[in-house]
Amino acid sequence: MRIRLSGFYAWLKNPLSKRAREDARQTELLNKVWKESGRMYGYRKLHDDLLDQGESSCANRIARLARMAGIKAQIGYKRRPGSYGGKPSVLVDNTLARQFDADASDRAWVTDITYIRTQEGFAYLAVVIDLFSRRVIGWSLQSRQTTDVVLQALLMAVWRRKPKSKVLVHSD
Repeated sequence: MRIRLSGFYAWLKNPLSKRAREDARQTELLNKVWKESGRMYGYRKLHDDLLDQGESSCANRIARLARMAGIKAQIGYKRRPGSYGGKPSVLVDNTLARQFDADASDRAWVTDITYIRTQEGFAYLAVVIDLFSRRVIGWSLQSRQTTDVVLQALLMAVWRRKPKSKVLVHSD
């Protein structure tokens, strides 16, 4: 490798410079703060957190250390390419007509489905609400968004309330 022995032994005695030792210490702090944030923060927020802890370093240095450590901000939700629209299978008139005030219990129920981001992926929550009492009467939580999520919530609502007459179920 064409290295002089004196240079090699000098390197062995003092392998890391003061700046390299400081970089290693701040990289450990960056990893700790990044993990505490749920692996969401980028270098700007990490820089702000380090300033709050009393560390003094510029944002460019934090950006360089974060890039070398593989620390990246988590940006938004990723959508898969494809078709998200389409024609509904059955077209039904809007019977409720935005009249969300019911005069009796178990006459009109509304449903909705939403997603919740967790550390293991998305969880899909379907809810059924009675318009008269404004109470949640059925719900279902599953890891995949299928028709079964909504059906389980409706079945829970029927099982809990046991309606005596027809119920209008409104969903968007």
